[in-house]
Amino acid sequence: MLQKIEIEGFKSIKKMSLQLSPINILIGSNGVGKSNFVSFFKLVNNLYEQNLESYSMRIGVDRLLYYGQKHTSCVRGFLDFGSNAYRFELAPTQKGSLMITTEESIYANRSDVYPRYNLRESSIKDSKFTRDEYLRDRFKSYKIYHFHDTEMNSQLRSRECSVDDNAILKADGGNLPAYLYLMQQKYPKALRRIEMGIRSVMPYFDRFVLEPRKLDPNKIKLEWRDSTDIDKYFDALDLSDGSLRFIALATLLMQPELPQTIIIDEPELGLHPVAIAKLAGMIKSAAQRGCQMIISTQSVELINHFSPEDIITVDRRNGQSVFNRLDSDHLRVWLEDYSLGELWDKSIINGQPSL
Repeated sequence: MLQKIEIEGFKSIKKMSLQLSPINILIGSNGVGKSNFVSFFKLVNNLYEQNLESYSMRIGVDRLLYYGQKHTSCVRGFLDFGSNAYRFELAPTQKGSLMITTEESIYANRSDVYPRYNLRESSIKDSKFTRDEYLRDRFKSYKIYHFHDTEMNSQLRSRECSVDDNAILKADGGNLPAYLYLMQQKYPKALRRIEMGIRSVMPYFDRFVLEPRKLDPNKIKLEWRDSTDIDKYFDALDLSDGSLRFIALATLLMQPELPQTIIIDEPELGLHPVAIAKLAGMIKSAAQRGCQMIISTQSVELINHFSPEDIITVDRRNGQSVFNRLDSDHLRVWLEDYSLGELWDKSIINGQPSL
């Protein structure tokens, strides 16, 4: 589990150090830096995937550096996993990208340091060393899940996907039918648990109907049966936005083999309060199974289901993002009369929601 993270010179984050827990829920108004913190993990993932040059050129170096190159010369990161750690420093190149110009250091057992210098791309992915394998297992899970786009032509609502596109659930849910079909074939009990979770929020849902297309066996689409008409099949086009998002969230959080880390941006979008309560339960369950949870939210209802120690407030002060974890002892008197969400809404705690 990632125990501590340090970030310097990245987007709205001038300099920060934060202890992390099994559950980390970031709250704050629009524009304070929640998404920037989350996107730092995307930077690390692209660094690991040896896609740093392409990613930084596409996003733009000035957008990645704190107030641009005129104010910031490099991005620094330090990720402490307890027995192992990783440090890197990225600086702009003449090509308009970032590269590892100063160091990429791997700490094995907290005593031995293995620095590497002047790299265009990270060498962790191709390395055969055990210390790098440890980091690989974590960095490859740094995907930012966001099931926001539910338009008719979106990937999540698309009618078909490849049956074999099932290695992991994609960040936008575009391969949801294939991933569920894989579970049907290999983990039927896990699929039934997911269906039960969906029915607890969507009583009209009976079960999935997951079969490759007869005319094209290489394709599959999301089909399901309604509990009131089990003879008729429905597909993703028949689901509301909130229902489709909840199905994707249930699949992500209840899958039989969880990744090391799950990062979700505003999972509450479009969900009924009953579904949000169920979502909170799934987040806690995933954390109990050993998956570290990092969630960005603006939902007062969602944080009501968690303890103060699970919550990180994010505020913008003096032109930079500031992060603080809540403490039950400091809020004990307030929590006797108010819920955590009410304290947030009343501005008793930082990271106030937007008006």
